[in-house]
Amino acid sequence: MRNIETLISALHIVPVRPRGEVLHDGAVAVDKGHIVGVMPRLQALEKFRAEEQVHLAHHILLPGLINAHTHSPMSLFKGVGGGLPMQRWLHECIFPLERDFLTPQFVRDGAELAIAEMIRGGATCFNDMYYFPEDIIDVACHARIRICCGLTVLEFATAYAADADEYIGKGLEVRDQYKDDGRVHFMFAPHAPYTVSDKTLMRIRTYSDELNLPVHIHLHETAGEIADSIAEFGVRPMARLDQLGLVTPALRAVHLTQLTEEEIALLAERNAQVLHCPESNMKLASGVCPVQALLKHGVNVALGTDGAASNDDLDILGEMRTAALLAGVAGGIGGGVGNGVVGSGKSAGNNANNNGGGSGNSDTGDSDNIFNPFTALEMATINGATALGLGEVVGSIEKGKAADFAAVRCDGIEAVPVYDAVGHLVYSASRSEVSDVWIAGQRVLRDRVLTTIDEQALLKKSAVWRRKIAVAAARTRQPAQ
Repeated sequence: MRNIETLISALHIVPVRPRGEVLHDGAVAVDKGHIVGVMPRLQALEKFRAEEQVHLAHHILLPGLINAHTHSPMSLFKGVGGGLPMQRWLHECIFPLERDFLTPQFVRDGAELAIAEMIRGGATCFNDMYYFPEDIIDVACHARIRICCGLTVLEFATAYAADADEYIGKGLEVRDQYKDDGRVHFMFAPHAPYTVSDKTLMRIRTYSDELNLPVHIHLHETAGEIADSIAEFGVRPMARLDQLGLVTPALRAVHLTQLTEEEIALLAERNAQVLHCPESNMKLASGVCPVQALLKHGVNVALGTDGAASNDDLDILGEMRTAALLAGVAGGIGGGVGNGVVGSGKSAGNNANNNGGGSGNSDTGDSDNIFNPFTALEMATINGATALGLGEVVGSIEKGKAADFAAVRCDGIEAVPVYDAVGHLVYSASRSEVSDVWIAGQRVLRDRVLTTIDEQALLKKSAVWRRKIAVAAARTRQPAQ
């Protein structure tokens, strides 16, 4: 028998790879932070002698979920500006609050709150975009969660940097400091085409090529963004990025609610990747990403929550359910099925009705529009890992990969009966049923209790911030909830 550190057995194991497979009464053997075996439980008991055995008799074990796009410190702005469309929310609420409160301490406390919420929801890795990245990374390392850190770039000044040159310079310094840490990865993160100049985007493209770092950017988020780009530059934002040489395999485009068929084909041809945030897009009335059409063209689509300020949670299980349901009813959007004005850029409006959504897109009884639940699970696991450049490390339960898992209890009144483990995870499971989480073999959530974060201290810090922010938020006529 082989000696190992941990043997985790479960009622159901959903490894994600091989695709569609579910192992009933299975076990995963873990040693030195990696998976050394996946097999039936009785076979594992004969093959391995474990220092610790964990038997999850009423659980589904799945790969750790991956939040492919968020702004973690903005958890402290949760609920501010609710009911406003995206541009008003950003300019009337978020930017003024950031001017008042953006400090390293705000970033640290907000990131810790976000990380705690994500772990309790089964996430083991996240892709961030915010200021003071060194503080976010430090908090993530203490919590033991994996992070892909966006090196944010803007043209205008904030408390973090004065101009694009300083954003890039500071970001590269942080990258050099952590480049050898296996749990920390990086992307360039120019905020959006409308906040970053051609000159800066070309500089980022050069660095991206030299350092082999992806480019993570908000793109085609609203119809207004499209109209403004045409007015200022004479082309749609994606065409502008293409002219600058940025529509490449390195592109990680967030939102993409406004797409033509030609743009979908371009993303597929260039092997660019999409980070889909359905709930944030819905809340801010931005539109609907044409996920079905992107997937049919072979585009890798990963799942993100966006920041808690525009969602208002960091619940990837919930996001997965929303993505699956939304894709089912909006299956034709962006695919040329009776859409009329999908991504036309003719309207400067900022609501879903301008992107071909609403009734009349397709026959809701058409089975071609039914979204496979396993596809939704892939978007939250292996697709996210692929988008972050970690597809060989995490995203599935396979021998040789890192031991990142989440366990979902499925024996409660709200859960039973369970006939299909994957369908249950996508359409029925709740983050409150996530009982345990492992990252690199370390149990960071045990029976719903965080082991690397002091929950009571975090709640106290969050309450202090809430009192301060509520006063400032009231000045925007949108009180904190």
